Formats: sequence, structure tokens, C-alpha cells
Amino acid sequence: MCRSGARFAGHGGRVRGGHYPEGVSSSSRPRGRQVSAAQAIGLLVSFVLVASLGGVVAAGLALPAVATVNTATNLTVTGFDELPTELDEQNLPEKSTILASDGTLLATFYAQNRVVVPLTAISVQLQHAVIATEDKRFYEHTGVDVTGMARAAVLSLLKPDSQQQGASTITQQYVKNVLIEAALNADTPAERQAGVAAATQSEGAEGYARKLREAKLAITLEQKETKDQILEKYLNIAPFGSSVYGAETAANHYFSKSAKDLTYLEAATIAGVTQNPSKYDPVAHPEASQGRRDTVLGLMHDQGFITDAEYTTGIATPLASTLVVSVVKQGCQVANDAVAGSAYFCDYVTKVMVGDVAFGASTAERQARLYKGGLTITTTLDPTLQTNADTQVKATVPVGDASGEIQAMSTVQPGTGQILTMAQSTDYVPTATGVAGQQSINYNAGYPYYSVNQGFQPGSTFKAFTLLTWLEAGHSLSETVNGGQSTFRFSDFTAPCTKLSGGTFTVANSEGSGAMMTVLDATRNSVNRAFMSMATHLDLCQIMQNAADLGVTNAKSGGNFKPVPIDVLGTDNTTPLAMAGAFATFASGGVYCKPIAILKVTDANGKELAIPSADCHQAIEADVANTMNYAMSKVWTGTMKSVGAPDFPAAGKTGTSNRNEYTWFVGYTPRLASAVVLANPSGAISPNYQVIGGKYYPVIYGSDIAGPTWKRFMVQALEGQDNPGFADPSDKLLNGEKVSVPSVIGSTVDVATTALKAAGFTAKVADAPVTSDVPAGLVATQSATKATAGSVITLTLSAGPGAVQPGQTGDIPVQGTGPGNGQAPGPPQNR
Repeated sequence: MCRSGARFAGHGGRVRGGHYPEGVSSSSRPRGRQVSAAQAIGLLVSFVLVASLGGVVAAGLALPAVATVNTATNLTVTGFDELPTELDEQNLPEKSTILASDGTLLATFYAQNRVVVPLTAISVQLQHAVIATEDKRFYEHTGVDVTGMARAAVLSLLKPDSQQQGASTITQQYVKNVLIEAALNADTPAERQAGVAAATQSEGAEGYARKLREAKLAITLEQKETKDQILEKYLNIAPFGSSVYGAETAANHYFSKSAKDLTYLEAATIAGVTQNPSKYDPVAHPEASQGRRDTVLGLMHDQGFITDAEYTTGIATPLASTLVVSVVKQGCQVANDAVAGSAYFCDYVTKVMVGDVAFGASTAERQARLYKGGLTITTTLDPTLQTNADTQVKATVPVGDASGEIQAMSTVQPGTGQILTMAQSTDYVPTATGVAGQQSINYNAGYPYYSVNQGFQPGSTFKAFTLLTWLEAGHSLSETVNGGQSTFRFSDFTAPCTKLSGGTFTVANSEGSGAMMTVLDATRNSVNRAFMSMATHLDLCQIMQNAADLGVTNAKSGGNFKPVPIDVLGTDNTTPLAMAGAFATFASGGVYCKPIAILKVTDANGKELAIPSADCHQAIEADVANTMNYAMSKVWTGTMKSVGAPDFPAAGKTGTSNRNEYTWFVGYTPRLASAVVLANPSGAISPNYQVIGGKYYPVIYGSDIAGPTWKRFMVQALEGQDNPGFADPSDKLLNGEKVSVPSVIGSTVDVATTALKAAGFTAKVADAPVTSDVPAGLVATQSATKATAGSVITLTLSAGPGAVQPGQTGDIPVQGTGPGNGQAPGPPQNR
């Protein structure tokens, strides 16, 4: 099968410059004296006469000069042998297709709707019909039909002012189409228009010059290639209707079958279109097309390609009764017809194809490859999971909901980075102009493909990266932190990559004032003040870098979240896809894979192309990731308690922005990681005290809509399948490494507190003193002599010698004391 032909070398003599249309080699561009239209006709007649006597090739050698186009209005004269012989045949534009992972066709893209096939895949009936109609002496001539050209030349002499006659062979028509294709590839609209005009000029001297140029190129082509090769190329390049190119596409479009299966009657219909693709389009102009088809049948009959009976039956058959039209819809909007809600994913794939340097050095090159390269793009989309995701996001937030809220969900496969779903509760309309429920923006993704998407504040889902940094710094889940401290100073924090400035600020919790609690309790209950307290022991720059290393960056710029204290609580903007990809890292035991949408791309010849890599690597130590999973699996007894745990191991984190504008749940199992966000894309608009999906919500948290959406999706996605659990957490990161606690018995409270703080512990004084030989007011007992770093050491003061105080003991165990604080209105929320 020939998608592109060889390039033929020009003559060896010196050639001067001139102007030729695109598709003709610049190696032969002659100049000479100007000639008139009558002289040009004379040259054509001379060529015909010599060719009639001595053959086409001999005519080229004997003819002293021929006309060629120099400008739009002038002709020059040069030797026929000096005309260009190199036809610059490029790959024909072919349509590209985007497929789901199971091969389901999602969408088609093309500049010209064409599928190139070998001649063996085109029915002999169509070959006969085209030859009978376009060039009955095709297998006899050597590129130029002298008989036909002579007839045209005589008519031109008799009527020099008339439109030029035909007489182009199939080979010449192929040459013309190659020149047109080359012109269409020019850089600017003006160049394209000029190139097409030069390749199609049919009147006056310029028209005869074009004929002679085509003749020379056709003669040379026939010396290099076989008739069947030329016929194959012609049948693939020729237009067969409006936006229908090539025999295979014509057969698919008009008769819903392959070109190899066409009958003689169907072949006659298609062959008749080429004379005027718009006028004889069978769908647009059936009456004209039927008349043209019957003419073709007559030609086929006259030349012995069909029998008398076939001809009689054919012309008696209404064209309409033979058509089985299949319309190829271009673009991602039709993807929804194949897989529910998949148009946004399809759109994301096109953004990758045009935006990633893996597919070409420039945007123009990448775009041309998508629309002209005949690519088959196999994606990661799982049709079953995508349908499920589309159903779930629209179940509680219908398309066009009066609240203005939408839900968006992305699902990433841990360990591979494959994007399995991308759904949102709007209808994909590329030209959306504000109609409720219609949207062109994919809210699941941001930089670098959707710079118009501002993203959404992740709220407390971002606390996962503070927890990650905490564990990587060697802290444990058992350490206690202050969940009640409401006021913080900027000077309490460390951020070496920037300069923090400011005085104090306050942080609110959702429920109650908070208290001392373990990091494990702070995580499951998403306690703002506790996480802010944790951040005072960490590097803010490292928290933000850890998030970026797992793909969580600003949705619009692609930069890191700002290393400021408030961003510990997720006040910058990101996307569901980024969050799903990051949490998939935890699920996979610390292996981060950049989310990818493409599995394989092959070109029109079946060759695999390089694609963007997921670049999977161990980004987090397995012990850290496993401990993260343990901590976030407790969410079902914390902020997601009202939703309830699924029947399989799962972990996750809720999130709510300052005034509940954005509410999230990002959850995962070892098999799937999904992020769900509820938001109003019009801006930071609170959904509180509104009806959403037919239900009234006074205040909305991550566990109200996003969390249940995640659970419904995941339960259906994993139903009846093997769902393994997470690996065990690190004992050291869970319980901490116990170290000696300095003895402070007999010390004052101030001295004891200072000593314990210096050793990495926190002091707490028991409510009631105990009888002791230690002088009254000093520390009588301490709760531990060995404990994990950061633990709270409870100090009991002495009441002096005497009776033991009722209900008091001399040893108080170390334990988490947080009551399970969640979040409530206040800057910012944290569920």
C-alpha cells in the first residue's frame, strides 16, 4: 500500500528560477520569454502532433519549448525537458481515532476524512467504474492520453475563448491532487490559496501551462511506478463527496461497508462523484447523483465491464434504495454516545496530543499529526468505570442544578498512573456560552492543559501532605499535639525558601475548642489546630514540595502551593486529577506515577509512536506510605463516620474550604484512587442553606455529598472482586521510638516543664495533687520514664505528707485525650 510515493530526480542540466506551485520540486524552475495564450495553445498542439507521430516521450524530446507559469498572469518559455520531474508526494491526510482501553471508538478527528487502503482492499468493480469514467485508455497510455489531448487542443483552437476542455488521465488527475494537497500544507492562508489556484487553473494560457506541467510529471511518474500503484494512489487521494476522501471512506459513508465489498451499482455511484464532488454528492443531491450514476453505468456497459442485464437492472434501481449512510461525527462531543460522560476525558486526550512534545516539536506539528496523521490513539479510559462515575456524580448533583453546584471525579490506578475515569455533572459543549448545565472546561484537570481552570481549594484533604512530612521527619502517629491552640505567630513556623512576615493569626476547629490529642486522632477527625501545631515542628517549604512531588500543584500555574501557614489547611487551588494521582501514591506503597491518559499510539502504517511516560518511581518510603494508609483508614470512625465504611479496606480524607465553597473526599483502596469535589465553578460561592439535587443542606461538609458519591462509585466498581488490604504500618512510625524521659521529680513546675521541653516532650500538670514525702508544690510523680518523642508527660504535684487524696494515684498513663474534634464554620474548615 502506498501512502507516499518516491521522489523523482530532475534533469542534470542547469535550471533557472521561476514559480511553481507547492508539490513541485524547486530543482527545476525555468525562465524565458513571455508568450500569449494563443502561443500557449500552439505549444500544446505541437506537443500533441509530435506525440501522435513519435510517442509521448519522443514529443518531450523533440518539442523545442513549452509554456509554464511564471506569475499569476505571465508565461515563460522553456524546454519541455527542463520542466520539473520531481513530484513531492507526502503522506495523505488520514483521520485519527481515539479509543477507550477496550477498543471502543470514542471520537474521530480529521482535516480530511480518509482511510488509506491498498488496491487489493478496493473492489474490482470500483476500479472498473473509475477507469471507464475517468480514463478508459488508462492501461494503454504512458501518463498522457494523446487522443483525448488532441481533441481538447482542436476544440481550443476552434474556440480559444472557451473554458479549457478535459482530457486529463488518471495519472494527471493524481498529479493535480498531489499539488493541491501540497498547497494546503503551506504556512499561510495566502500561500495556500495561491497554491491551490495554481494547481487548479483551468482557463487561458495558465490553464494550458498547468496541463503541460501535469503532463510532464505524469510521464515521469509512469516511468517510475506501475499502473496499479498509480491507480491505488488515485483512489486514495481523490475526493468522493463533501469531506469524503478516498474509496474506503466513500464506501463507509455511502454504503456502510468496506471498499472491497462494493457492488457494481455502488461502485458506479462513487465513481460518478469525482467529476464534481459537491454537485454529485449522493446524500446532498440524490437526483443529480442518480443521473450521474446511470451515465457511469452506461460507460461501464460500453466498455464491457458489466452485462446487459446488470446495466438494465442498475438504471432501474432507485439510488435511495441502495444508500446506507454512515456519518462520521468529528470531535469529542460524540464520545458521550459511546461511553457516558467520556467527552471530557476525550478532550483531555486531545490536549495531551497537541500539548505534549512527545508528539512533535511544535504545536502546529502536533496538531497536524492529530488531524492528518491517521493515528489510532488507545487510551486508559475504562468504559464500565467511566459509566459508573458519570452516573454517580450526576445522581446527587444533576446537570444544570439550580444551585449552580457541580461534581467532578477523577480515578487513577495505583501503581500505573492510568486515568480510568474523568466525570463531571455537566454536558460537554465545546462552544458553551453560559447555558445552565453546559460547559467546555474540564474541571478535573488544570495546568498545563487547562489554564482557564482555576481549580478548587482542597481544604483538609491537603493535610495528607503535612502528615507525610511529619512521618518523613521521624515523628509518629502516637505523638500528641495541641488541638486547642487557636492563636499562632508567623514566627512559630519555619520556611527557608521564603520570608514569612506578620504577627499573629487565629485558627478555628469545626467542633469544640480541641485539646491535646494524638496525631492519629487529629488525622481521623481532621483537626485544624492540631495540624497547624504539627506544622510548627516542620518545614513549610518541604510540605509544599512533598505535595508537588506527588503532582499536587496550583491548577492554573503549575507552581507549588505557597509556603505559608494557612496553606497547611489547603487554601491554594488544585484539581481532582492531581489529588487522585497523589493519593494513588499512598495506595501503591509509595510509588508515584504521573497520571497518564494514553496507552498506545500507532500511525497510519501501524508503527507505534513514543507516548508520555508515567515515570513510575518510589517517591515515598514504603513504611511511610503504609503508615499514611493506616492513619487515613481511620477516617470511617472520624469525619466519614456518618457515611460508614465500605465492606473492603479503604482510606481517605475529607476536605472543606473556609465557607464550605469546596467540599471533597479523596479516597482509595490498593486498586483504585478517586477524588470527588463539589464546587460552584462560577466562583467561591457557599452552597450552605441551599437545595442541591432536591435536598436541602444547611451546612455542607466533605462527608455530605462528595463522600457518599465516592462510596457509591467505589462499591459498584469493586463489587465481586478481590480487594486486598493495605500493608501493615511501621511500628516505629505508629508508636514512635521510646527514649528516656528526664526525671523531674522534686522540681518546680517551671523547671520540670523547661527540662521536658528541651528533651522533646510536652508537660501537663494533673488536676489534683497527691500525698507525698516530696515538699508540697513540687513534682511528686511523672507519668513515664520512657516515652516516644513528643509525648505528653503528665506531672502530679505533691500535697505534702499526710492522708492520700481520694481517687488519686501516683502514676497517670500517657494517652490521647482528643474528644474527636472535627470542624465547623470558621477560617478554614477541615472536614
